[in-house]
Order: sequence, then C-alpha cells, then structure tokens
Amino acid sequence: MPKKPRIIFMPHANIQYSQLDPARRRWVCEHSYRPLFELVRDGGYRIAFEASGRTLEVMAQEAPEVLALLRELVQSGRIEPVGSPFIHVMLANIPPEIGLDTLRHGLDAWEKYTGVRPAAGWNPECGWASFLPELYREAGFQSLVMDADSFFLSFPEIREATGLSYDVQGHSNKNHLFKIEEYIRDKPEFLRYLTNPSAAPNGLNMIFRSDCMANPMLWYLMGATEGMRSEPVSSGEIRAMLENWKSRIAASGSFIMPYAEDAEYIGTSAYFYVKQFNQARFFEPEPSSVARFRELLDTATSLGYELSTPSEVIENAGPPIENDLIEQIENGVAWHGGTAKAWANTEYSRLLDPVCRSIFDGIALLQKRTGGRKELDDALKALTSAWVSDSRWPPLPTSPGRFNVRETLDDLYRANGFLEKAMEKAGIRELRALYSPELMRTQIRCIEENLMSRKYFGEV
Repeated sequence: MPKKPRIIFMPHANIQYSQLDPARRRWVCEHSYRPLFELVRDGGYRIAFEASGRTLEVMAQEAPEVLALLRELVQSGRIEPVGSPFIHVMLANIPPEIGLDTLRHGLDAWEKYTGVRPAAGWNPECGWASFLPELYREAGFQSLVMDADSFFLSFPEIREATGLSYDVQGHSNKNHLFKIEEYIRDKPEFLRYLTNPSAAPNGLNMIFRSDCMANPMLWYLMGATEGMRSEPVSSGEIRAMLENWKSRIAASGSFIMPYAEDAEYIGTSAYFYVKQFNQARFFEPEPSSVARFRELLDTATSLGYELSTPSEVIENAGPPIENDLIEQIENGVAWHGGTAKAWANTEYSRLLDPVCRSIFDGIALLQKRTGGRKELDDALKALTSAWVSDSRWPPLPTSPGRFNVRETLDDLYRANGFLEKAMEKAGIRELRALYSPELMRTQIRCIEENLMSRKYFGEV
C-alpha cells in the first residue's frame, strides 16, 4: 500500500509583534493561541508550533492556562515544538555571538515551560546569512525550516523567468511569489526541494516552506480579497491547490509544508491590514479564521494527506538531498521576497542599531577584562531584547508602535545599567576608556528624544 503524502502546518508565534500593545498580549494568548490549541486537542490533529522564548514567558506570566494546554499537547506528541531565538531578532543583522546566545536561551525556555527541548528550528523572518546553518548546529538544533522562495530566487533562470528582484527599500514581493510556482510546477529538479528534506554542508537537515502555498492560505484565513479579486480565496481553490501538490509529491518526494506563517492570523487579523493595505488596523478579532484553519486541516486529510511534523517527515523520508546550493542564497534576503537588510535600513534601525553595537562592544571588552560576570550576562540578555526586530519595522509610510520602540529604549537603559554594575563590582569603575556608562546614558537619551518626539502610524 503506497504511503500517504505528509503535510506540515506550522503556525509561528511572536508576542513582541509590531503594533501589538503589551497591554493586549494576554488578549492574543486567549484569542489566538488558546483556540488554536483547543482546536488541535479537540480535533485530534497534529501540527508543529513555533514560539519565541519571550512568547512562552509571557504565556506563563499572563495566560498560564494557555501555556498548560500547550504543554499538554507537546507532552502528548500532538504538537512538535519548534525552537527559535528567545527574542524575535533578525539573526542576519546582529552579531553571531548574540544570535547563538539567544538561540540557546530559546531552547532553554521551551524545556522550562513544556519539558521538551526542540530538535527543529525556525529563523525569524527567514533572514539569511551564510553563518546561520552553523549557528543552529552549534546551538543544538538538528533541523531548520527554510524559505524556499529565497532559495529558488538564487537561481538566475528563476529570477529571470519571474521578473522578481530584491531592493532594501522594498517591503516584500509576497503577492507575486506565485510566479515561482508557475515556473517550477513541471520541473521536478526544483520541486524536489519542497517535497524532500535536504541537508546543509554541515549536516543540518532542512525543510523548505513557500509563499506559493502559504499566501493563498493566509488570504483564505482572513476571508479577504487580493485587490484585483472580487471574491475571497475559496475552499475550492485551496482544495485544488492541495490536489495539485499531491500529484507533485507523488512525482518528486514525500511531503509539503504549506503553512509556516504567523499563528496570530488564527483568531485575529494580526498585521494583515497594515501589511497588505497600509491601514491602521491591528489585531482585530477574527474568530472565523479559527474555523477556516480547521477547514485547512480537514481539507488536507480528506484528500489523503497525513498530518505530520518536521522531525517526523525527516525520520520517514529517505536520505536527504545534499544541498550545498544554499550557499548561493543572497546574503541579506528574507521571506516574502523581502530582505533582512530592509529591516536594517529603516530610520528606527539607523538610530537604534549603532547604540546596540556600542553596548555590545562594551560587553565584549568587559568580558575580556573581567573574565565574565553575571551582570555582563544580564547586560547581554537586555541588549538582545533591545535588538528585537519589531521595534524597527515596518518602514514608511507605516511604523512600529510607540510602545515597541519604548521597550527597546528601556532595554538599552537596562543593558547600560548592568554594565555599570559590572564595572563597579569588578573594581574598574574608573577605567572609562573601556566603557563609559555615563556617556552611553546620554547617547540613549539622545535617540530617545528623537524617537519619542515623532508621531507613529495609527496615532491620532
């Protein structure tokens, strides 16, 4: 009897979302994560779920019943936990030393809150740099979910055929990535990367996700139109898409991963209307999207797919494709046909990142001088929190929330304070050639005055 094709759904959660007021984080836990977990529990489904360590921490503090439900599902094997940095950072844009520390911190958080240490990893926004496979291996991951669109656009023939290009001033090419599918749909030499695990040169297993499947599913969840459409994406279109991919799996591999998208689109509108229409509408209730997510799962199983998880498809597939072609993925790109460098080039990044870098250099110098102290680790954790991606995104004409930027400024003050304590306890307070907490305080205040005096998107 032929094996069923496997299918992976992986909502990923980030409680530090741009324009999500910290006062509403519990609301998101209750109206997005809870109904998702209840759906999995009550329907007998199996999915993967990714969350930053900070997201798990906030669940524990503000919605412990929701965390208890997640823990139960992880312990029973109904949800495979997928790890990521403790703070939702753009790993391609920060020092690798911070990336490694926050990846390990994120794994520790999963183990602390669910009792299970993830084997599979997620790279926030799929921002790319060549050192990332090694970083994930060193942190302890066995596999990584990758962005297929970035990978495919590294082939000149696909970029030429689709007409897609990258620009650090661009938001994304998300609604145009279907052109990639149009080009590769009858080309098994490309399809196989979406239907088989592959292995990086260092042995890290990889699974690829693509917006050619995720984007129609997202629009289906939102019940919205794509501007030129008169009707929302229908369940019939989703069924036809999954039927097409079923035949492609039969010809080239064993699985697909059609939904690796924000968990917050299940139960809320999250950032949808900002991203797609530049409208100041954030995290509105969308209870019907919970039912539609269930319909996605049911449609897949009715077509003969077996709900699966990243580690399971790797275990049950044949030997992975040896894939050194990831070294051709362009440095600084990201998912949705966008770029990590776009995040580094917003006006918020241009003000915040030099201060972050100066504090990082101070930590490195003091670690070398003192041999390491608890206060320096505290400073590193606070600095990592200041590097959170969503205090820097999105670019004009929209913006992060004032509260997103405020949290980063507070983290910078905290990191600087920990460095000051480290110098005091080490007896080197007067050695200000190494680092000057007093001068850094004025530098933070300088950018604070600039950032807090401006008007933010959505403010009246």
